[in-house]
Amino acid sequence: MEKVVLAYSGGLDTSIAIKWMAENYRVDTIALTVDVGSNDKDLSKVQERALKTGALKAIVIDARETFVNHFIFPALQAGAIYEDSYPLATALARPLIAKLLVDVAREEGATAVAHGSTAKGNDQVRFDASVMALAPDLKIIGPTREWKMTREQEIDYAQKHDIAIPVTKASPYSIDVNLWGRSCEAGVLEDPWTEPPADAFGWTKSPDQTPDEPLYLVIDFEQGIPVALNGQKMTGVDLILKLNDLAGEYGVGRIDHVENRLVGIKSRETYEAPAAVVLLQAHQALEDLTTSKDAARFKKLVTQAYSDMVYNGLWFSQLHQDLAAYVASSQRSVTGSVRMKLWKGTSMAVARKSPYSLYNFGLATYDKGDVYQHDAAVGFIRLWGLSQQNQASAQVLSPVDAVKSMNPPRDVKVAK
Repeated sequence: MEKVVLAYSGGLDTSIAIKWMAENYRVDTIALTVDVGSNDKDLSKVQERALKTGALKAIVIDARETFVNHFIFPALQAGAIYEDSYPLATALARPLIAKLLVDVAREEGATAVAHGSTAKGNDQVRFDASVMALAPDLKIIGPTREWKMTREQEIDYAQKHDIAIPVTKASPYSIDVNLWGRSCEAGVLEDPWTEPPADAFGWTKSPDQTPDEPLYLVIDFEQGIPVALNGQKMTGVDLILKLNDLAGEYGVGRIDHVENRLVGIKSRETYEAPAAVVLLQAHQALEDLTTSKDAARFKKLVTQAYSDMVYNGLWFSQLHQDLAAYVASSQRSVTGSVRMKLWKGTSMAVARKSPYSLYNFGLATYDKGDVYQHDAAVGFIRLWGLSQQNQASAQVLSPVDAVKSMNPPRDVKVAK
């Protein structure tokens, strides 16, 4: 019997996929659970559930360090945020899981890989495109794209086949968790006019329940990578976990986003990303201090392209290689410390310093120590405005006339 390696989270879709693929594809399923920081799950129990559901083998891989060092931190250096809201937590984890799916498929002699992504979602693109790039010979099975069951019907299917699932019809949320963030969708969240209820959040306190005094944190960076928190050197995994706890206590990191999915629909998602929000803000503050104006403005173009690339599932593309090379080069001087203030659901950089700072006190100050050449300003402005002055002399067109030419009056009669 042929074998398929399933990206198994232990949620509703992948739990019933094992039984469904056995019935419809006549295959043995190897369940692969990749630990990318799903700290709200007991992965040994997830492994047991897979075996009880009918998996031939259940494998758990701790990929947290790889996830942080090769996916999260490069995205942090790039400043990657999709549509100025989403820190791309799930999107960053999918290519790593796809890579491990392919690796295990090779080791186990499987002819196919499978995932629980729906036909409406972005994850199907991320999984499929990654596998196609890494192992074009492997077949890809997407059970949820084929069975066309509603979530209620999926729950009924699980109950009929005595499959233990972590959701109920009363709480039908679809939740994905990793170190960089927690996403929650479905249920009442599908109505964008409905405020997310308290049970949609799991990592952050409501701002009205947070401490009344602010929390100050100092984050040290080396070439765009956070290396220490409040003076204590930490691994990337530990630093993110610690920040998730601290910032979550202050209500930082809640995101309510109506986003544009790659498949052409708008989707309402709620995210919690305490560490991601704080680190992205701190990193930006340090870049503002150490990056020239022109480089900073060009970096914004790269950031958007990088964010779209990740969101759209093109991690294993030539485009990514090219963007990553630029991002790495741009971080050579992004070294220093940033002080962050967390309070009532907000975080902001309130101080920053760097040995490579482009902030020059002597040029910026209006007080003693001013070394700016004030008498050079008049000549600079004269040259700067020269072309505009020349045009105004040669082309007599007042700003008012220009506006009128761009907005011709309409022939509208007003009833009296």
